[in-house]
Amino acid sequence: MPQRETLLAQEGPRDAAAGEPFAHLETALGRVIRGKAEALRLALVSMLSRGHLLIEDVPGVGKTTLAHSLALLSRSSFNRIQFTSDMLPSDVVGVTIFNAQSREFEFKPGPVFAQFLLADEINRATPKTQSALLEAMNEQQVTVDGRSYPLPQPFMVIATQNPAEHHGTYPLPESQLDRFLMRIRLGYPDRVAEREILHQSDTPSIERLTPVLSDSELIQIQEQVTSVRVDESVIDYMLAIVEKTRAHESLALGVSPRGSQALYRGAQALAMIEGRRFVTPDDVKRLVIPVCAHRVVVQTRKVLGRGSDAAAKILDEILMQVEVPL
Repeated sequence: MPQRETLLAQEGPRDAAAGEPFAHLETALGRVIRGKAEALRLALVSMLSRGHLLIEDVPGVGKTTLAHSLALLSRSSFNRIQFTSDMLPSDVVGVTIFNAQSREFEFKPGPVFAQFLLADEINRATPKTQSALLEAMNEQQVTVDGRSYPLPQPFMVIATQNPAEHHGTYPLPESQLDRFLMRIRLGYPDRVAEREILHQSDTPSIERLTPVLSDSELIQIQEQVTSVRVDESVIDYMLAIVEKTRAHESLALGVSPRGSQALYRGAQALAMIEGRRFVTPDDVKRLVIPVCAHRVVVQTRKVLGRGSDAAAKILDEILMQVEVPL
């Protein structure tokens, strides 16, 4: 019996009840972000994987609305930072000040102390300010004046960035990009979806949302994701793809071990959203570009194209070269 059929036989049919809360989340998100079902599902995958999400697109397509909606639907705290070129790291993480009355130094938390943080137009800030998020994203804490402060849980950074060719932007360094579990684009809606947006423009879409689950329930689901089974043949498939990126002549930098972990966790979350307790090769293929395209660096002299478009093309070629387990 082929490997994929063996998995299906062992694990049984899809668990509709397991996917029910995610269906409610997707339906609610679909009411405020029209015509972008795949992007919304990927955003949920990132959230359930305890990962951070980078949304790259032109202004006005719903990036900020998506970030705020995820927080509202999970009844979580939400803060927004509008990044600008004159921001300082203390504007993000907070600052220690002297209290004249108590004659002691007190820490005043910055906006990073929220369960969902929208880092709006993150690439308008200088690299020094961008780096203020590195510890928060990786360690779930910030350190100020030698003292560490834990961040609330769950914690997710949803950053938006304008395309690199826009004026007043600073490219995110590879170390920062690698901390985002995936990068997605929303793109312009089609005519049918935009017509629906126009008909509902009298009421702000975000006000129509009601919570679907609590923050504690979200944490429980995130813990359950790790129990989704990943067969050794599927792990070998992931590793083969990653190794190809490291050896490809058109890539100066391949996928890091952190990227491998992100692909693994993302595939588990996608399987759970779709009501399965096991990961299939199709889950991996579906996530390779959103999880890996921002982690590789293209040799521009060898590839025609720009940035993420060229990276996606190379990853598509790699997917065609790697044998899919049966």
